Amino acid sequence: MSMMYQESSFKHDAAPPMEYFLWIIPTGRASDAYGYSQAKTPTWSDYIRETGNNGADRDDFDDAIDFMAWFVYKTHKVNSISKWDAYAQYLNYHEGWGGYKRGTYKKKSG
Repeated sequence: MSMMYQESSFKHDAAPPMEYFLWIIPTGRASDAYGYSQAKTPTWSDYIRETGNNGADRDDFDDAIDFMAWFVYKTHKVNSISKWDAYAQYLNYHEGWGGYKRGTYKKKSG
């Protein structure tokens, strides 16, 4: 649940901030992440396909927490990260499985 808090502060309709051109013309969002889990559309689609949870919604708490559990399980399978290694699990969640493998988090400040 700490990952969910970090991603959305438990807001059901959380989305990345809008970006603007010349500070006034909206150009869209940096990502299509949405909901409690801030799941991106392709990953959410993978979750639905693999779990058969066809009625799942990113803004439904039960579905979002189930998605996050699925993601932790998949991270264990894809990148051999222990389900108990909260730090590495979060890095996988934030960077994606490929980003984690490439070490993209190592190039970021903070």
